[in-house]
Amino acid sequence: MSGQFKCLVVDDETDIRELVTLTLERMDIYADSAGNLADAKHMLASKAYDLCLTDMRLPDGLGLELVEHISAEYTGLPVAVITAYGSADNAVSALKAGAFDYLTKPISLKQLRPLVESALKLSSSDADETKNTSDLIGDSPVINQVRKMIEKLARSQAPVYISGESGSGKELAARLIHKNSSRREQSFVAVNCGAIPENLMESEFFGYKKGAFTGAAQDTPGLFQAANGGTLFLDEVADLPLPMQVKLLRAIQEKKVRTVGGTTEEAVNVRIISATHKNLTEMMAEGLFRQDLYYRLNVIQLKMPALRDHPEDIPALTQKLLEKQCDSLSMPVPTIDDEANKLIASLPFTGNVRELENMLERALALCDGETIRADDLLMDQEASAVTANLPSEFEASESSDVSLSDYLEDIEKREILKALEKTNNNKTAAAKLLGVSFRTLRYRLSKLGLSKDDSAETDDEASKEDA
Repeated sequence: MSGQFKCLVVDDETDIRELVTLTLERMDIYADSAGNLADAKHMLASKAYDLCLTDMRLPDGLGLELVEHISAEYTGLPVAVITAYGSADNAVSALKAGAFDYLTKPISLKQLRPLVESALKLSSSDADETKNTSDLIGDSPVINQVRKMIEKLARSQAPVYISGESGSGKELAARLIHKNSSRREQSFVAVNCGAIPENLMESEFFGYKKGAFTGAAQDTPGLFQAANGGTLFLDEVADLPLPMQVKLLRAIQEKKVRTVGGTTEEAVNVRIISATHKNLTEMMAEGLFRQDLYYRLNVIQLKMPALRDHPEDIPALTQKLLEKQCDSLSMPVPTIDDEANKLIASLPFTGNVRELENMLERALALCDGETIRADDLLMDQEASAVTANLPSEFEASESSDVSLSDYLEDIEKREILKALEKTNNNKTAAAKLLGVSFRTLRYRLSKLGLSKDDSAETDDEASKEDA
């Protein structure tokens, strides 16, 4: 029995204790049981366990007390709570107190087994396995705090809400939480809630049955089914319409979904991580976001800092992002001269890390391949002039939805389209008019989504230019 997992089941109802104990034994897990809080604490003190399952209501106290006791005295021991049907507030309180996960009565064995497997996987994993956060670049106090929080969140199944400005790395944080969790071998499914048409939202999230609507030619799984066993990342969750918010709330609370056209609900084992750059508190006050959904999603909050809050990390970020981009392009990493470094250090980066990444991507296309200079960091001198006069034309603020990067790209699009119009769509002439090489113009057209399938023409023109 030395190599066998051990679980403590705490519930005052004999039939539930027997059901859970029998299920665990069939999974080759040794199980002890206790009928009250005092006995549970005594058994925890006398034997080492790999998992604890406790009811929320016990004869001599609350299961919440046991969760807090385990969190304080037995760090690393996963504890899951069993709540009465519909007691969502109890489940949220338990998760906030440090519970690994929760189950609702009547207990579903389809939900119990994956919960136990995830908990035991976490309990038996090496501590170093849950500290892989090297993709989070920087060594400032705020980034180190984020790193510690990610490591902590990876050891839970609680829903996480990631807040922060656009481009601050919210999806990266979500991926790191998944990558360091017991779900890391399963799918990480990311979805931009604002990119799904409202009339397709329910079928996209929950799937649909053949014949459910016109065009439904076969049974098709949804995002919840695709993420089963893993993590579902809801980016820009504030963009969900109110009717879909109701359906999402039920799916999260009950851990079940019903496909469009289906007659029965199916259990899903999905961890929800959500994010948005919008202010959900303000949206709730305006009636645009449901309060009950907010509290289900925001069990634990992780705030991603704006780049201006840790400027000391900009040099390391710049180098790492540059190396990453050069690696994907199979090209040597150019050096950044002093003037360019000074320019990078002086910029406000209202678009955060994404803006820095886009700027470096542009510089790689414009530089000579050996050195990135200050001029390479901006599209052209006109863009530089616009940036220099930014306060009069672009009011950047923390609440602004428009980043400097997006603003400059909009200017690029307008100027490129203007040049193409003046030259009757002759790209070589347009490039000369803009003061850039043909290859640079071709790259910018592709980057800004303005290019068409004209590979034959561009190759021919490029060869003429080279000649």
